Amino acid sequence: MSEDRADPVERAIDRKKKRREENIKILIQQLEDENVIFRHRAAEALGGSGDLRAVEPLICRLEDPAPEVQWIAAQALGKLGDERAVQPLIANLKNSDRWVRQGAAWALGEIRDPRAVQPLIPLLSDRKPGVRIAVAESLGKLGDSYALDALESTLDDEEFEVRQAARQAIRKISGSG
Repeated sequence: MSEDRADPVERAIDRKKKRREENIKILIQQLEDENVIFRHRAAEALGGSGDLRAVEPLICRLEDPAPEVQWIAAQALGKLGDERAVQPLIANLKNSDRWVRQGAAWALGEIRDPRAVQPLIPLLSDRKPGVRIAVAESLGKLGDSYALDALESTLDDEEFEVRQAARQAIRKISGSG
């Protein structure tokens, strides 16, 4: 069948696939742009794309000079859920920026790779409550009983939200929630 006589629905689907391919390539290129906003938006869009070709370029953005790009790249990697991101995210748990640590902790919980359990536990004592909450929630998602003692010691945290996240994580790990 000639191109002009092909099914119009098939042609529309093919055009959509080609546009998606072009858009992914453009977004990956935007991760290298000098403009922080462009890098930020590209990382965010790639996280929502579900396209695993974005994993390696996003891993590179975990070392972006702008912490907000590192944070969004970590979240994007968590959404993509690819285990290639685990070790680079673990490295970001030691970042001096609390948003970067929080994003890495969240992403590790989304990926659910057991290698993250031990590196996450020390962050239950992080000075920032948002980081402690993200860590407790991630440990709950990981479901490893190794984390129970550390989570139980967090039940007396000064922040209600941290205590609540620890209780929920303990319930998940113990199978009662």
